[in-house]
Amino acid sequence: MSTQLCAYLSYNGDCAEAMKFYAKLLNAKLEALITYGEMPGGDPVPAEHAGRIMHAYLVHPDFALMAGDAPPGVPFSGIQGAMMAITFPTVAEATRVFNALTEGGKVTMPLAETFWADTFGMVTDRFGTPWGINGGPREMPKG
Repeated sequence: MSTQLCAYLSYNGDCAEAMKFYAKLLNAKLEALITYGEMPGGDPVPAEHAGRIMHAYLVHPDFALMAGDAPPGVPFSGIQGAMMAITFPTVAEATRVFNALTEGGKVTMPLAETFWADTFGMVTDRFGTPWGINGGPREMPKG
């Protein structure tokens, strides 16, 4: 197996809904959705946490994404200081995904042409995940 880097997102009870949405939106496969109550051989979890997601694993031919709901006793303050940056070969595909992520979310930068892509925009979706959407990538200046 080669070295791989994968984002791991944290949620506060809506991880399952978010990962199912991302799997459908990005044409990916949700390979694991394990609750805290389903953990093998672990310490018992509070009943109110048993149905929350301990580990989710989404795979796509070009990337993977992992996530989980915050563990019992761990404060959750949202996803901060990072965003999911994804690049699509076409403006049309970038626009489709951007528009889906805006439903119930907040646009922080509308789609527009940039020097690195035919279109780029930023949105925080209804699950609190910040996204940077690129479409029609351009060759970056060498410097």
